[in-house]
Amino acid sequence: MSGDAQLLVAADYVVFAVVLLLSAAVGFYYAWRSRKQGTSRDFLTGGRKLNALAVSMSLTASYMSSVTVLSNPAEVYRYGAIFGYLSISYVIAVVYTSEVFLPVFYRLAINSTYEYLELRFSRATRLLGMVIFFFNALLYTGLVIYAPALALNQVTGMNLWGGIISTATVCTLYCALGGLKAVVWTDVVQIGIMFAGYMSVIIKCVILKGGISTILSDAQEGGRINFVDFDINPLRRHTFWTLVIGGTFGWSAVYGTYQPQVQRYNSCKSIKHARLALFINVLGLVCTLTSSVISGLCLYSFYKNCDPWKAGQVSSPDQLLPYLVMDILADHQGLPGLFFAAVYSASLSTVSTSINAMAAVTMEDLIKPRIKLSEKKLLLISKGLSVFFGIVCVAMAGLASLMGHMMQAVSIIGGVTGGPLLGLFSLGVLCPFVNSKGGLWGLVAGLAAAVSVTIGELISPSPPEMTRPLSLSTEGCKFTSGSSFNWTTPLPTEPSLFTTTPGQNTDDIHAVQWHSPSYLYFIVIGGLTAIIVGIIISLLTGGLRETVDPRLMLMKEDTLSYHLFKRVKDGVMGGTDNVGLPNEEDGINKPAHGKIDNDIRVSSF
Repeated sequence: MSGDAQLLVAADYVVFAVVLLLSAAVGFYYAWRSRKQGTSRDFLTGGRKLNALAVSMSLTASYMSSVTVLSNPAEVYRYGAIFGYLSISYVIAVVYTSEVFLPVFYRLAINSTYEYLELRFSRATRLLGMVIFFFNALLYTGLVIYAPALALNQVTGMNLWGGIISTATVCTLYCALGGLKAVVWTDVVQIGIMFAGYMSVIIKCVILKGGISTILSDAQEGGRINFVDFDINPLRRHTFWTLVIGGTFGWSAVYGTYQPQVQRYNSCKSIKHARLALFINVLGLVCTLTSSVISGLCLYSFYKNCDPWKAGQVSSPDQLLPYLVMDILADHQGLPGLFFAAVYSASLSTVSTSINAMAAVTMEDLIKPRIKLSEKKLLLISKGLSVFFGIVCVAMAGLASLMGHMMQAVSIIGGVTGGPLLGLFSLGVLCPFVNSKGGLWGLVAGLAAAVSVTIGELISPSPPEMTRPLSLSTEGCKFTSGSSFNWTTPLPTEPSLFTTTPGQNTDDIHAVQWHSPSYLYFIVIGGLTAIIVGIIISLLTGGLRETVDPRLMLMKEDTLSYHLFKRVKDGVMGGTDNVGLPNEEDGINKPAHGKIDNDIRVSSF
């Protein structure tokens, strides 16, 4: 294959356009259906009438961003299938969210996750949490818009800013018109398109290679089947422990505290549906990860003797999967368009999620507490905010070019912001003695710790002996005379800010280098720091004398495990009590349908 970009044909653009139009059509449909509702709460929460299946698919789609579609296979290609251990962290994180955060947030019926921080701690803590959320959401959304547009531009010649603006325009359109319902049901459509794109690549690869066994055999020979790695060294990039522990903290932060995910399961018609949505979503996450791993192994099977990245055919690993698509599907008109539609569907689902979440946080945390307006005006403002954040997301895409490798950039952004917030919310829900001072200083300390290790990684990236990229070869490369590859071009290397000069002793450099932990542990460091500092400060400032409203805390009756254990115990003991599972009709888990007064944060009973 030539190093020049291969252009898409008319059929590919038709498929691509149909996907964008279908997404916009869903927004128009729900705008028409909800034209008589007229409340900002219905616009931002879907009226709390959504079912488990739709919400579960939306949870998966919002996770399955363009970063997942493009970067995860490249990660497996470079570092091996050990990446699949993340599936264990999905299960642990969802169980933790279902048992700890979901009962409290659903009971309070809050539109903004950060509203809880004021109820439990203080307004200052709420505002800081909100600022952290916006920092995370804006950077992440900019990356999700920019990265696939750049990859497709360089591999297929698709217009860069045309892709960026079309993505943001379609998202803004159906978010502003249909609100959360449009976002959720569009996600349902897009998740099907995403899996179809993945499967088109996998099936074609399997056919060309003569079966999945050939692909697995190639991966085994190339060291990509590397599941047996239980090294406890925290400096190693990927081991069983870094992926499971770091992944558990990361996904607990996403599902337990991140506004878009909480907003979704809070929109379910009952807590049963909310729990069911989370658990069904695990199946979606595992299927997505499995598709990513198999796609990465397909990449290696095809390019084991001629790596396009080291050979200069692509400028970053994130472009490898689009390169493979144009290599094996270009003769099948429409299939490349289907795959690139899947990439853009992944972007649409994530960007629309962020737009809707940022509109909800702005409305609940900044506008409603300060200005008294009619529901009609609040609804108009909510729609206006969706348009505003759509425009801001396009602007943020311009910053994304500075972030480097997509998957690691997303993990680092999430580590800096998600860890401290996970620690803070866990303290609020589980530790009644943690007061407002402990909560605020714990959040600040966790944020400082996460930023510190991130800066350390940027200044002195982890050496190859810790990241352990697997071998890649260019020995079998045979390019046409029209290839743009220049054999004198140096091979890509891991970036470093340290350089050597002739005669300089490299031992001196290694002596001053910061040895950064795995990027997956950044969120662990931020979360544990927030918890430890929060507990210490609270104990030193009279936290044991605090009395907190029980509605803000997790109670044993809230949890599914308590009722399951009670049912098993009664069955073993021959008890006659009919102990049911918690549901929305129980007083504990019934959502509060009115505004919760701020004076319940600390009160006596």
